[in-house]
Amino acid sequence: MKNGSDTKAARWISMAATAAALTLLMLPLGGDHGLIEPEEVAAAAAGTCDKASKPAPLDYTVKDMNGANVKLSSFKGKVIVLNFWATWCGPCKIEIPSLIELQKQYANDVVILGMSVDDPVEKLKPFAEKYKINYPVLVGLGREDVQDAFGPLMGIPVTVFIGRDGKICRIHSGMAAKGQIEAPIKALL
Repeated sequence: MKNGSDTKAARWISMAATAAALTLLMLPLGGDHGLIEPEEVAAAAAGTCDKASKPAPLDYTVKDMNGANVKLSSFKGKVIVLNFWATWCGPCKIEIPSLIELQKQYANDVVILGMSVDDPVEKLKPFAEKYKINYPVLVGLGREDVQDAFGPLMGIPVTVFIGRDGKICRIHSGMAAKGQIEAPIKALL
């Protein structure tokens, strides 16, 4: 069993390293890294959720980093931004300040959920304190069933946007700038 989990961890690390390298290659030299132009925000919002969108698998109950049960279905009626990440993932760390800011900005209508794919609780709590994460941090370690239900996840970060009606409206794979997260949120409000 240990070899299987070691192999899975090695795969995640390899995918994260590849994603980080590709992200660095795509960054412009100088200027505001990670910012997108208004036209790109509009394009990201266009067609965010259509009639053919499939229902999100919200029937899961997951533990948060404090040991409380969190029913994903309890957030139906709000826009749900489900972010799959890990403490060791560089691009994931870059996204966190935007997620924190958006949770503050849209607290009445949006819930951001951070699902750590393979970190133990002992790592999550100090990490969340250090980064001042203000949204629920869910424990995904040992919950491949949830990850598979929203996947397949070919790497992280992956952000799933779920409308108030409980349908998956958009999935963003890879690191996202604040505008790339906010545009689908605005489109779903």
